[in-house]
Amino acid sequence: MKHIALKKIMAGLVIVSLPVLTIAQSKTNIKEFKNWPKGSSPQEIGKRVSDHYIETPHTNFNRPVPPRVITYPETCTWYGALTFAKQTNDKKLLEQLAQRFEPLFGSRDTLIPKPDHVDYTVFGSVPLELYMQTKDQRYLTLGKHIADKQWGPPEGPRVKPESHYYYNKGMTWQTRMWIDDMFMITAVQSQAYRATGDTAYINRAAREMVLYLDSLQMPNGLFYHAPDVPFFWGRGNGWMAAGMSELLRSLPKNNPNYNRIMTGYKTMMMSLLKYQAEDGMWRQLIDDPASWAETSCTGMFAFAFITGVKNGWLDTKVYAPAARKAWLKLITYINENDDITEVCEGTNKKNERQYYIDRKRNIGDLHGQAPVLWCATALLR
Repeated sequence: MKHIALKKIMAGLVIVSLPVLTIAQSKTNIKEFKNWPKGSSPQEIGKRVSDHYIETPHTNFNRPVPPRVITYPETCTWYGALTFAKQTNDKKLLEQLAQRFEPLFGSRDTLIPKPDHVDYTVFGSVPLELYMQTKDQRYLTLGKHIADKQWGPPEGPRVKPESHYYYNKGMTWQTRMWIDDMFMITAVQSQAYRATGDTAYINRAAREMVLYLDSLQMPNGLFYHAPDVPFFWGRGNGWMAAGMSELLRSLPKNNPNYNRIMTGYKTMMMSLLKYQAEDGMWRQLIDDPASWAETSCTGMFAFAFITGVKNGWLDTKVYAPAARKAWLKLITYINENDDITEVCEGTNKKNERQYYIDRKRNIGDLHGQAPVLWCATALLR
């Protein structure tokens, strides 16, 4: 019992150090983020979507069979629900989200993804968030293990020749130059920094982000899906927008890469403002007016706008109305089952416009549920 008590005390000591971290203080008095029509407030929407997630078994990219491991869309939704629970001080929701994790420490531990790929490693952001909210040391141990593995030596069947190249350059060996990766990599490293105060984690994330910015961002601020795929796919760009927002939220301003990342972020935000449709949505192919309005990218871009306004990075007069318009239109796509519709299915890269236009439009896909929760949290921060 003394040993357990000491652990709790030590965990508490780690948490006490958190206020010294550079986490931007949010603005609260923004009129566009208040006075919501009935049923459209971030509190109401976030609660609906969170409760629906609690009731939903582990998903497998909208396939009817259960997943072999927790998928990254579920990780992002779980993380979103946890941040929403924290922001609304919903202790019952936090307990439900923690209970969902408990089997992973026991009979269902095989559901924990092996941290040998960006889509698997992002899972670490969930136990790290649970640690920060519950002080349970088990979560920190697991989350740190996953974050550290991402920057450890290349190992396992997924290792490729370029894995060693990036590792020797001080990057994660899991680098593959797809824009989707920039949330997956930086989210878990930022979380490890928030949980421990160790700047090694946030410094890693910043260096990696600059590599992607220098390699993939186009002059207009947007990103091709991959170097050999010259299309501005909505959700792919959404991962970049959300990834930069989450990273900048905690990156110390004296970090040598801070200004470079902020420049990349602001350049992207200006371009997104230009391509936002009159109704507030963004499209499957951002610059293609013939493509369809897509909810997951709209949620991610709205999150990036909200976070930028709240933290004073973006002009409130310009971006707050755009963010409000995006939120109010986005939530009209939530159906009576609390599932968001018009979500692009999981998408590989392909050098063909029609491939993106023809992607299946899913209902309740967690790629779309997660950004709704991120937006709800950001609006309340």
